[in-house]
Amino acid sequence: MTNNSYRDRIYQNYASKFQNTGPEFDVSASLRWGRAYTFYLRGWLPKNKDAAVLDAACGGGRLLHFYKEAGLSQISGVDVSPEQICLARQITPNVFEENVLTHLRNNPERFDLISGFDIIEHLTKQEVLDFLDAAYAALRPNGRLILQTPNADSLAGMSIRYGDFTHEVCFNAQSLSRLMKLVGFNTIEARETGPILWGYSMASTARWLVWSCLRALTQLFNYAEVGSPGSGITTRVFLITGLKG
Repeated sequence: MTNNSYRDRIYQNYASKFQNTGPEFDVSASLRWGRAYTFYLRGWLPKNKDAAVLDAACGGGRLLHFYKEAGLSQISGVDVSPEQICLARQITPNVFEENVLTHLRNNPERFDLISGFDIIEHLTKQEVLDFLDAAYAALRPNGRLILQTPNADSLAGMSIRYGDFTHEVCFNAQSLSRLMKLVGFNTIEARETGPILWGYSMASTARWLVWSCLRALTQLFNYAEVGSPGSGITTRVFLITGLKG
């Protein structure tokens, strides 16, 4: 990513000033978060527990903790925020304070899985393509990229898009899948990150019932306007994955 003075100033204190995070990694909060992502990421994690996994822009280490709880042993992260690196290193020492693009380019065909949660919306358009190219090159054959980003198709997506001063762009599932195909990824799949029907909590089940009604109304709105229900990806943020072909 290009060095910008506003980025440097914000990322220097990103955990404390923008995410209200203390100096200690919150294990209980991470475990609660991980219960949902066990469902969201179903079928996408490597079956080989020794697979090489990189979390790009790993932040405070929540996803690294999730990978560790899932039994993945070869996990690493990279980020530019010193505060977040201190948190992530409480999960694994293999966290590098480095520009994400530099780290990817220095590790060709090194990883079986690369995740990038809440990173590409912070990049300029050119940086998005540079990141996707670098991630593709850093993956081994049949390696997987998983991204999470705000959803331009969501009725409330703009609250996430403009909720962070460092956000540069926004995607829907269609626009991002086309960019991934351009770079070379295949078997692309997008998923919502909404309430979970069974196995999480009674509150989640109740929310799912309400959400299903609102989701149907959103699709009806789309159909009334353009004759199509849309992509079906309507949550404020969405997940998308692709394999290196």
